[in-house]
Amino acid sequence: MAKVEGDSKEPMNEQAVANIYGAMRTEINQIYSKITELEMEVSEHSLVINAIQPLDPSRRCYRMIGGVLVERTIKEVSPAVQRNKEGIEEVIARLNEALEKKKREMAEFEAKYKIRIRKNDSEMKDESGKKEGNAQGVLVGPAGANE
Repeated sequence: MAKVEGDSKEPMNEQAVANIYGAMRTEINQIYSKITELEMEVSEHSLVINAIQPLDPSRRCYRMIGGVLVERTIKEVSPAVQRNKEGIEEVIARLNEALEKKKREMAEFEAKYKIRIRKNDSEMKDESGKKEGNAQGVLVGPAGANE
């Protein structure tokens, strides 16, 4: 029989634990990126709302709906954009809740299997270089020095 994560009292092998932990980290990163994407959409909606708010409500404007550019009036478009913005904000709130839940699950998983993150060799070398005060950069001479 195959072992299920929480059912057996025997410890899982290291590779299975690492795979599950990697999947958890990937899922958290995906949630972070989706939240960031939606926050950008909210800011775009805010820009549109602020741009059309002072204008005459009977003025023509254009709105993209499902890939089709539609002519409407500001009076018709403004409430729809506001509703969309509020809907996106609700989704962001739910994603934040899901993110916190996943973080707690990951912390419990780390505690259960005593997982510690260690830095790989290249990061350790970078840190040791910083401690020594070595800096790498590009050295550019004054303009016209190519002569």
